[in-house]
Amino acid sequence: MMADSGSTEEVAVIGNTDITPAESENNIINTMVERGTALLRKLEINVAEAEKRTGKNTVNMQETYTVYLIETRPADAVAEVGVAATPDSLWRRYSEFELLRTYLLVTYPHIIVPPLPEKRAEFVWHKLSADNLDPDFVERRRVGLENFLLRVASHPVLSNDKIFFLFITEEKGWREAVLETGFQDKVDSRLKSVSAMFRVKNPDKRFTALKHYSEELNTVISQLLRVRARVADRLYGVYKVHGNYGRVFSEWSAIEKEMGDGLQSAGHHMDTYAASIDDILEEEEHYADHLKEYYFYADAIRSVCRKHELIQYELEMAAQDLASKKQQREELATGTVRVFSLKGMTSKLFGQESPEQRESRLAALEQSIKEGEGNLKEKNSENQEFVQTAWEDIERFKEQKDTDLREALISYAIMQISMCKKGIQVWSNAKECFNKM
Repeated sequence: MMADSGSTEEVAVIGNTDITPAESENNIINTMVERGTALLRKLEINVAEAEKRTGKNTVNMQETYTVYLIETRPADAVAEVGVAATPDSLWRRYSEFELLRTYLLVTYPHIIVPPLPEKRAEFVWHKLSADNLDPDFVERRRVGLENFLLRVASHPVLSNDKIFFLFITEEKGWREAVLETGFQDKVDSRLKSVSAMFRVKNPDKRFTALKHYSEELNTVISQLLRVRARVADRLYGVYKVHGNYGRVFSEWSAIEKEMGDGLQSAGHHMDTYAASIDDILEEEEHYADHLKEYYFYADAIRSVCRKHELIQYELEMAAQDLASKKQQREELATGTVRVFSLKGMTSKLFGQESPEQRESRLAALEQSIKEGEGNLKEKNSENQEFVQTAWEDIERFKEQKDTDLREALISYAIMQISMCKKGIQVWSNAKECFNKM
């Protein structure tokens, strides 16, 4: 369903097919970024480092938390000595990133807003810490937060938002500025969204299909991440067991004269092989994080679908209300009641209205119908505009998603091939050691 859509925009994609270990992480950070957006042509953005701090929270309790250093510099700024100019920098907590994303979700309900990296580690294998203050987890989150900022900065609409620009450039006053927008008053209640989902009569088939796709994507990626965690557990064990070869060969070499050197060298190769799994699985975590991004993207897609359901529901309610008022006008004008009503029973029990009362009611109904027609027209326009703008962003997202996941999977496959080649090389080296005995 989520097919490729052609685009002529200049993009940077992850995952070269010829990658070195040093380039691998850089490829993961630089996911599909539309360099053609005005903000990224003017400004370089990165999350340079993370720092653990201790302080008091809102209820005056001591807590330990992590802050992240956001650096920005003009894209064409070069110092006199020919190196990049000193960047402007500020610190942000993860909770501030959450506030920014909530603001973007409410302000741009028709846009698939990029997700944040996970707050706590999910789909972890047994040797990986689930502590959100673990240095390795904090580093991966730093990479994810930088990717989030680049996603927003590369978006043709979100990149122009003033609150986002303040977030990356002004340390003080940003929170007050975002709260002054009043976005919190526009947040749709979860109950209201659920009610609209079950009561809408004519849902848009495209959004229904998209919602089902997002649920299936969420399921598939979660299964993939679980499989990867199980494989990582087993792979870790297999590699570490090779360390026993190293220990045995070393012990054996001590009792041999002619074979000793060869056995000692082979043992060294086995030890190196066993130790290499730590770096391999750490690199794998970056690819897993990239998959997790699209696991969380699925909820962003559903958020757009829920908003459309709510708009569609309000449109249907406006149409139903207008139809009811027009029926009342017809009944009042003709004196016939098509359906049971309290007013009809009242007329039968207490007599008909006077001509003056009827005229007054007709005039009030005409005014109400006129307002209802205006409201229906407004709701219809809102719905049409939402569908148009949302689908434009959905098409943009399809291209981004297809490119990102294809390149991530290719890069992951290349990493696995490289790992297997290193294993072959270890055993080839061991073979040479045995040949020399």
